[in-house]
Amino acid sequence: MRNAMNYKLIGKILGFILIIEALFLIPAWGISIGYHEHNAAFSILKSQIIILLVAAVLVFVTRNAKHNYYAKEGLVTTGAAWILMSLMGALPFYISREIPSYVDAVFEVASGFTTTGSSILTDVEAMSHGLLYWRSFTHWVGGMGVLVFLLAVVPLSGKNEGFTLHILRAESPGPSVGKLVPRMRQTATILYVIYIALTVLNVIFLLIGGMPLFDSVCHAFGTAGTGGFGIKADSFASYSPYLQNVTTVFMLLFGVNFSCYYLLLLKRVKDVFRDEELRTYIAIVVISTLLIAWNISGLYSTFGETLRHSAFQVATIISTTGFATTDFDQWPAFSKAILLLLMCCGASAGSTGGGMKVARLILLFKSGRRNFHQNMHPSEIRKVRVNGASVDEKVMSSVNGYLVAYVFIIVVSFFLVSLDGFSVETNISAVLATFNNIGPGFAAVGPTCNFSAYSNLSKIVMIFDMLAGRLEILPIMVLFSRSTWKKN
Repeated sequence: MRNAMNYKLIGKILGFILIIEALFLIPAWGISIGYHEHNAAFSILKSQIIILLVAAVLVFVTRNAKHNYYAKEGLVTTGAAWILMSLMGALPFYISREIPSYVDAVFEVASGFTTTGSSILTDVEAMSHGLLYWRSFTHWVGGMGVLVFLLAVVPLSGKNEGFTLHILRAESPGPSVGKLVPRMRQTATILYVIYIALTVLNVIFLLIGGMPLFDSVCHAFGTAGTGGFGIKADSFASYSPYLQNVTTVFMLLFGVNFSCYYLLLLKRVKDVFRDEELRTYIAIVVISTLLIAWNISGLYSTFGETLRHSAFQVATIISTTGFATTDFDQWPAFSKAILLLLMCCGASAGSTGGGMKVARLILLFKSGRRNFHQNMHPSEIRKVRVNGASVDEKVMSSVNGYLVAYVFIIVVSFFLVSLDGFSVETNISAVLATFNNIGPGFAAVGPTCNFSAYSNLSKIVMIFDMLAGRLEILPIMVLFSRSTWKKN
């Protein structure tokens, strides 16, 4: 019989997370001071004090926490941390009254941390620079995960890294998480170094194209985290073709499994291009781009412009970023159908993107093919293989379980948000956009619209969807399971 859940260790980690969140607000405060935005600066400072007070209480109460941990603690810690970060991270918007409704403020910040990009703002350009920066920075933090950051800089679990592995697996997207190097803390550090390097490179390319520094940093945060919060009302439409093309490339790069970049650093180029997920991801992007370009060829004056808009929208949807260069809600039904399928597909496992993940789709396809073959040849035993290696049946079972939960949450959420009376296209795309961490949907939540018209109930449902989608469902579902809190 296992011991009771280690609440003190969970509380201690949550305290550290809040301290980091308060520190992350410092640049936003400095930017507000620099732009003479006194209300925003005061609101950020007041929020930091509140966050640090809550953190101090948690750290003090849990100062004698013992490092006894299980997988369940890792899941609970991850789910609770993301909820708490969203509740606290919303304070600057709410205290400043730039978002007067607390539910709306939590929706906006949860959308930021989960790298969704769905927004309730009706006039984003009216916001202060400091809070625009914080809004975009939440994407960058959520892209790789604040718990991964904590693992990279703070030794939480002494010599034994079991709890560290549980946390990394709970927060990282994809069907399974392995180690890049023997120690998990080194793995977390490597992931963040790659993440920072790609972000800086993105900023440099945007600056070369003439984008102002503030815009470049905010958009690089949104691209790196595959979040998509824009700082202009038209997202990327008013920027030059060069800047749009640069962003297309980087959105796709951040949708690649970060293990591929680590293999490139080791000069194992052949291993990268043998990766089935990467090849499938590239094939989906190329085919989708060409099909949409063919379908919308009459809407734009030149083939180059058509291809640019097609590639950008495919990149922004499959990577689950959510920027836009045009109102794709006005495209023909065939192109919109492709984008809807890409919403569910999502990016690669181990990337900063959301959605089902290409890796899961490959496993589901191969599992279906195996089941069909076994029905034809009952005595033959076949293993699902990816990249030449057989896949553990536990992973296959996990993928099948994920699919069931994925469909169940979408169906329930769709029925709940339908109480608001919007069209079926609006509601289903709103649920898919939030649960798959996409950002914009179609119709009333399209790229030129927002989510402000939904009721508080629907917004809370979609906040749950955003968190569940970003954390691969399980850490959030564990929090709402009675068995989690039972004493054995």
